[in-house]
Amino acid sequence: MLHGHTITRERIAAMEPRIRPFVRHTPVLRVDMADFGRPPLPVDLKLECLQHSGSFKARGAFTNLLERPVPAAGVVAASGGNHGAAVAYAAMRLGHKATIFVPEVSPQAKLDRIRGYGAELIVGGARYAEALAASESFAEKSGALQIHAFNQEETLVGQGTLGLEIEADLPELDTLLVAVGGGGLIGGIAAWFSGRIRIIAVEPEGAPTLHRAFAAGRPVDAPAEGVAADSLAPKRVGEMMFPIAEAFVERSILVGDDDIVAAQAALWDRVRIISEPGGAAAFAALLSGRYTPARGERVAVLVCGANANPAKF
Repeated sequence: MLHGHTITRERIAAMEPRIRPFVRHTPVLRVDMADFGRPPLPVDLKLECLQHSGSFKARGAFTNLLERPVPAAGVVAASGGNHGAAVAYAAMRLGHKATIFVPEVSPQAKLDRIRGYGAELIVGGARYAEALAASESFAEKSGALQIHAFNQEETLVGQGTLGLEIEADLPELDTLLVAVGGGGLIGGIAAWFSGRIRIIAVEPEGAPTLHRAFAAGRPVDAPAEGVAADSLAPKRVGEMMFPIAEAFVERSILVGDDDIVAAQAALWDRVRIISEPGGAAAFAALLSGRYTPARGERVAVLVCGANANPAKF
């Protein structure tokens, strides 16, 4: 175990059966990269985009609500959209009130989903950091339980259950490509695998949070721009996930907005999978050639979110 790191395999394994009644075991689809105009290579797509609320975030949301006492004021979260939708969904299922703060960049598909789950939605501020500040102020005044999108032990443990599920699905896996925003997803997954497979982070060039942190040796501010800014552009990665990433994430690969949009289009054109930009970012690393697997390497890609407007496809 990583010294001082409390997001352990044991905690993740103990949490998995507790959230299992509330989350889907999402499917794996094997594709050949030849179908996408690349050299032939079998690749497994873990379709977490088919999770309740449209992304992996449901795992962390249910873990928080099941592990922490929820006051009468309910829960509050700040989100680019997916975490808010997941918290709203979990609160609805478990009978709690939810208040969600999102920035103005959040797409309509995500706002509609949050409202559809019965949460109170407050839109304001240009970026996630401003929504977070507003949510913290609300929590202080109301007494609502703050559920952080990535820098929270329970959030990391919940996302780690996806690592457990991937290992059960793909026991022979060599390499997993995972998109990074605040790092809750890759932190939880990396804690589960603890160096037993190669984990590659994929980030937009416009929001290189983990890339900058690796270079600096600590979480530092990064730009928050680009086509995936609603889901992959906090100011910096979480303090809790960074030691885990330093220990167990091999490296971070940057992809351009054009690469991400091309990956979205390819997933729809070839396999009829709708993915939002953040959800397609990891696949963009393979499709663009930014990550080139070795001969015989068993590769999986996490398609982690689908809260996009279907009409655009």
